[in-house]
Amino acid sequence: MKLTLRVWRQKNADTEGAMSTYEVDGISADMSFLEMLDTLNEDLILKGEEPVAFDHDCREGICGACSLVINGDAHGPERTTTCQLHMRSFQDGDTIDIEPWRASAFPVIKDLVVDRSAFDRIIQAGGYITAPTGSAPEAHATPVPKPDADLAFEHAECIGCGACVAACPNGAAMLFTSAKINHLNVLPQGAPERETRVLDMVAQMDEEGFGGCTLAGECATACPKGIPLMSITGMNKEWLRAARKVKR
Repeated sequence: MKLTLRVWRQKNADTEGAMSTYEVDGISADMSFLEMLDTLNEDLILKGEEPVAFDHDCREGICGACSLVINGDAHGPERTTTCQLHMRSFQDGDTIDIEPWRASAFPVIKDLVVDRSAFDRIIQAGGYITAPTGSAPEAHATPVPKPDADLAFEHAECIGCGACVAACPNGAAMLFTSAKINHLNVLPQGAPERETRVLDMVAQMDEEGFGGCTLAGECATACPKGIPLMSITGMNKEWLRAARKVKR
């Protein structure tokens, strides 16, 4: 398979970037997208050129580090992570545009690598439980209704990749933040910090400069783990409940 790649190249956060065009040949349909980028970088290194910087870690669709916009879509044409996207999704002779996450809250560090530490700060604001539950067997002794457990697990699947932000026309982080809030707030262990959690995390989200949510729904469409759009509704209800309680 022979492909034309148009890749965003940017030396650092302080310089302007631009698309650069490369030709790659000998690409197998069974390669992952990241393996294809590895092949490109091998060719560039052999030519004495600077390889393309891109983020990755587990390459198993778990960590969310492999975040790229491919032909305008977060993670590419399939509903999966970039590392789990395979070249069989493309055709011989295709031109593929590869860009970093496009959001002001995710500044570019170099080439395709962006700084997503804004997500870390949102979690630090309240995405934890301080209630003492003892060891694992003791914590498991706390009864959790099956519907609540299922809802918590559904939201806990969020891997923090940022596809929701990249896909949103406003650059909003509502789906990510709602997943992190809801998966703790429905559990009894999360009850002591239920109000402060949602108020603090939403406040931090706003402080980071993410856009406002207009329920376009692109976030849920792009999410590789299928976090539902109704998660945002749940967070809004939690925020209103907590805000009213604080005012009293």
